[in-house]
Amino acid sequence: MTDLASCFHCGEPIPAGADFSLLVQGQRRPVCCPGCLAVATLIEQQGLARFYDFRTVPSARPKDRAPAASPWAVCDRPEVAARLAPRTAAGRSELRCRVDGVTCAACVWLLERGVRGIEGVTDVGVNPLSGETTVQFDPQRTRPSAILGTIASFGFEPRPAMLGGADRRHSDAQRAELKRLAVAGLGSAQVMTLAAALYIGAFEHMEAAYASFFVLASMLVATPVVLYSGAPIFASAWRDLRRGRLGMDVPVALALAIALAASLVNALRGAGHVYFDSATMFLFFLVLGRFLESRARRRAGGVFDALADLRPLSATRRRGDSLERVGTIELAAGDVVVVAPGEAVPADGELASEHGAFDESLLSGESLGRLRARGETVLGGSVNVGRAPAEIRVTRLGADSYLERVGSLLQRALADRPAFLRLADRWATWFVVALLAITAVAGTFWLATAPERAFEVVLALLVVTCPCALSLAAPAAFAVALGQLARRGLLLSSARVLERLGDVTTWMFDKTGTLSEGRIVVGRVDTLAAVDAGRCLALAAALEAGNEHPIARALRATAPLANATELDYRPGYGVTGTIDGRRYRLGSARHVGATGSDDSQCVYLADEHELLARIELADTLRPRAREALAALAARGYALLLVSGDAAGAVSRAARALGVDEWHAAQRPEDKLALLRARQQSGAVVAAVGDGINDAPLLAQADVSVALVAGSQLAQASADVVFTGNDLRVLARLPDWAAATRRVVRQNLAWAAVYNLAAVPLAAAGLLAPWMAAIGMSLSSLVVVGNALRLNRLLAERPNAFASAAAPLPRELAA
Repeated sequence: MTDLASCFHCGEPIPAGADFSLLVQGQRRPVCCPGCLAVATLIEQQGLARFYDFRTVPSARPKDRAPAASPWAVCDRPEVAARLAPRTAAGRSELRCRVDGVTCAACVWLLERGVRGIEGVTDVGVNPLSGETTVQFDPQRTRPSAILGTIASFGFEPRPAMLGGADRRHSDAQRAELKRLAVAGLGSAQVMTLAAALYIGAFEHMEAAYASFFVLASMLVATPVVLYSGAPIFASAWRDLRRGRLGMDVPVALALAIALAASLVNALRGAGHVYFDSATMFLFFLVLGRFLESRARRRAGGVFDALADLRPLSATRRRGDSLERVGTIELAAGDVVVVAPGEAVPADGELASEHGAFDESLLSGESLGRLRARGETVLGGSVNVGRAPAEIRVTRLGADSYLERVGSLLQRALADRPAFLRLADRWATWFVVALLAITAVAGTFWLATAPERAFEVVLALLVVTCPCALSLAAPAAFAVALGQLARRGLLLSSARVLERLGDVTTWMFDKTGTLSEGRIVVGRVDTLAAVDAGRCLALAAALEAGNEHPIARALRATAPLANATELDYRPGYGVTGTIDGRRYRLGSARHVGATGSDDSQCVYLADEHELLARIELADTLRPRAREALAALAARGYALLLVSGDAAGAVSRAARALGVDEWHAAQRPEDKLALLRARQQSGAVVAAVGDGINDAPLLAQADVSVALVAGSQLAQASADVVFTGNDLRVLARLPDWAAATRRVVRQNLAWAAVYNLAAVPLAAAGLLAPWMAAIGMSLSSLVVVGNALRLNRLLAERPNAFASAAAPLPRELAA
């Protein structure tokens, strides 16, 4: 497996000067590091060194040795253990986790024997494809930390997950699908081998006794295979018939039942043809096609499996001056958690530290780190990429958390049935009716002309025209598209959005928090008395010392703070306070007694006698907003900017963004009236917003998009929630939706053409049942494969995503 210059355990080159080795099966073997030495020594001491003879690839290099305190100790806390390893009916506990580093059957052998050696463990199962491991154990004799620690000690990385009931049922369904596919594949191979002997024997004049033996052997193999692997098909067909409808599983179940029943009768009476080979081959290809379609759906939800992995199992909670390690499930709103550099944030919260930088790439699809200031929202699952620990005050948990809301959106979208799917269902139903009618006519014709071939033709017709491809055409494509768009940061609440986007003619954008960052900065200071601008900003910052309003944060960031006392806040107007014995007012023109109308883009500073300064404020535009709008305009969309801000601010933003039509000082009812007027004129409008005042607009729009940083009310009214910051991704949504619709049409066209061509051939008796099984399966695999192409078509990202992360500011580099 390795040479003298490579590590015996992991196969990596041995660094110069390294001198690590151990005796394995009587021979001294070199290793590259203390981690590999520790793992290999443990394997040897446990009597499991045969692992190295079985394995086909080098093992994964273990991580650095764990600290003295076990990282899995938190799993033994009662609240965590109850979710991580729930009790079963037999009084045992069941621990499930995914294990990284499982590469071959030898790894499975090592894991099963190593974990089974733990006192109290009664059963161990490892899925060699996914690495999912299930351990049954007696909670009175061992603990979850002992099991996870043992797995880690063998060089693997366990990833325990607190699975709910629905997740466990989903996991069980995956394993059941894989088992049925394996049984169908193995059974089909065995029956085809026996059938080949019968076919050869027909030419070589096989003796009757031997022919009967092969027929009975085929029967004994095929019957349980069809009944087990085909059980979901038979159950689905029965449910359809009980509801009085002809679903796609009805002809499939009919074909399998007829083939199996006729074959059993002929096998037991020792005369006539048997179709065990055709039945098992048909079933195998059918189960394979459905397994691939199911896998495509799981890949669509895979982004949320990745997000679930990001949520840490434990967190460091601050209690006064002390820190304690607790399970994430034990956190409550108001708790302050300390997130070390490189660790994931355990729950949604507000940053309690002065500054922080967080990687939200798996949450938003963007590779650049996001800078956060005190009081700003930090999402659970993001990673601290600063150089100092960050303190976060937990605000949302459970169903209210970002990750849970994201998962709910995708589940709702995957369960949705847009017009394409409803059309495919209607076609499949009518096709089944026509198929059964054609089969009856063809069977009658062949009974009258060539009775010996009638059964074979009927079976071939039922098999070759199975509407699997027709029913898979749209669902497979939508499942792939929804998953890929989620990876881009576009969470669709309904697959119907992909249809409606094709009709959109106008995009209507809110300004603040949508095209702008919603982060107020000081633009210009006009002094109105004999006080310099710096002094005015220092006074304003002092007056806003205790306020967390965005304007207050902007003013505090511009100048050193002085001391202000006797502060009196008047929401919507301003603040009054005393500095160095002098009374000052800061706020609107009305609050300070200035002449002229109030403008939300400026505040005034005055003392007891006169106005001191007029401070202009600005809302920073998103860096890529102009490019995104230009891309939409280039595709022929009309662009409209609406905002509740004053005309001056909106006009400046419109010029900067290249938007010709804009409307300022718009109240929610004004925005709604404007949208309805456009719709009445024939426009199909997509609206983009983020605030509470945008909720009526989003509810009325033909397609609505809300930003994740906005209000939950706006998100609840939206068809799409955009979790990113780069609006160029949103501008690509129409193209990605068009690509999805194009693939769906291709799939539907292929399914229709295939069935129209296959029916005459089967009715004419030109297709044997086994040929029909291959044709049907290839048709299904074609539409699934075409749907999977969307993984490549939708994987493109704007060039900016490939750029290096911005350097951290000085305050984060400490």
